[in-house]
Amino acid sequence: MEQLVGWLNNVLWSSPIIYLSLGVGVLFSIMTRFMQVRLVKDMVKLLFKGEKSDAGITSFQAMSVALSGRVGTGNIAGTATAIAFGGPGAVFWMWAIAFLGASTAYVESTLAQIYKVKQDGEYRGGPAYYFEKGIGKKWYGVLFAVSSILAMALLMPGVQANSIAAGLENAFGMNTMITAIIIVILLGFIIFGGIKRIANTAQFVVPFMAVGYVLVSLIVIALNVTELPNIFVLIFKSAFGMDAAFGGIVGMAISWGVKRGIYSNEAGQGSGAHAAGAAEVSHPAKQGIVQAFSVYIDTLIVCSATAFMILITGMYNTVRPDSTFIVKRLGDMQPGPGYTQSAVESVLPGFGAGFVAIALFFFAFTTIMAYYYIAETNIAYLTRKTKSKLPMLLVKIVLLGATFYGSIRTAAVAWDMGDIGLGIMVWLNLIGILILFKPSMIALKDYEKQKKEGKDPVFRPEQLGIKHADFWESEEYRKKYLK
Repeated sequence: MEQLVGWLNNVLWSSPIIYLSLGVGVLFSIMTRFMQVRLVKDMVKLLFKGEKSDAGITSFQAMSVALSGRVGTGNIAGTATAIAFGGPGAVFWMWAIAFLGASTAYVESTLAQIYKVKQDGEYRGGPAYYFEKGIGKKWYGVLFAVSSILAMALLMPGVQANSIAAGLENAFGMNTMITAIIIVILLGFIIFGGIKRIANTAQFVVPFMAVGYVLVSLIVIALNVTELPNIFVLIFKSAFGMDAAFGGIVGMAISWGVKRGIYSNEAGQGSGAHAAGAAEVSHPAKQGIVQAFSVYIDTLIVCSATAFMILITGMYNTVRPDSTFIVKRLGDMQPGPGYTQSAVESVLPGFGAGFVAIALFFFAFTTIMAYYYIAETNIAYLTRKTKSKLPMLLVKIVLLGATFYGSIRTAAVAWDMGDIGLGIMVWLNLIGILILFKPSMIALKDYEKQKKEGKDPVFRPEQLGIKHADFWESEEYRKKYLK
């Protein structure tokens, strides 16, 4: 089984997907005229302007739910793994995919808004919906929905749960079985409350945990600030093969940097688009712009905090593909949260291991929570006509079971299975949005035109030549926004 999982992981994450992810980011950056730079001011403003309704959630809540999925074990354990197998240069490639991926996040999130529907009293949107309505290929929407349910409910929760268990065991000697039971009980309480409870939890927990984690990282960096210029030099030289020690693993730096970058910020994966589709906004581009900002928060801030703590304290190992060590400062410690715990502990003895374990708990727990919402949205897509509640119950049980199992199984298998789930979604979503991206570009142009005219942008898809954007042509939307 482990060999099969490893083989499939290598196939999905071979060179084509790495270069496709980078290429799509470059293409969308150029076509949006680098909206991720031009519209930073709008990103911040729109974050706090979204409305709330019985059917939808605010822009801030939608970004918090999306950030719940983005800010997870990838920010702590994933960044450490990238450094372990790709060296310090992997950090540069994580930054690169985040910068380029912000435009990709804009495209997929705006498409989710354009083609969202009101279903059972709630807004639903995401790749399955925009593939069916935008491309006109229902089978492709169904394929994505099935793949994402498999990934989000079965394959990926184990990675997050495993990291929680490992962090708590390292810090407090906590039995993994007890950890698994606690996680499942808390998670069950939240996911049985639906999107409103998930959104309300996310909007309080996510900002708190991110700010606290970054503040501690700033303390660690400040106490070693004289090393900071050297760390920047090391990252850039290693990324392009100019460092003597890490020059031989440039390919691994790119591969691990892009893979862990996507795993962390989810740009191109399509998962963040589900939360984007649930937001109450007057124009689809508004939520796309907000979601682009969430990629920055995830990778350029939170992942960078982890990377700088690890590198500035020297608390890491880096291995070559043949398993020989380039750097070995942590003995035989497995790549993961232990690197980050060791980094903080080296500066703040008696505090670091426990703090990182608690931070990891919140990061990973809210990510599993977001995974459930994504799985639920795709179940809703598949069961629109049957109205059966049984599939929703089954996906809850499967996700809770996968979470429990992931807490007690080996980390290597957990990460490989998570990467398979991620790889399937990335392949399907990137190909789909390459076909469908045009409406998101039209929406951006329309948004900027109305802004220049001093208006609060509203959306009239029929005037823009965008078809099948049914919600935006509904009487409900017209009454509320087209006064």
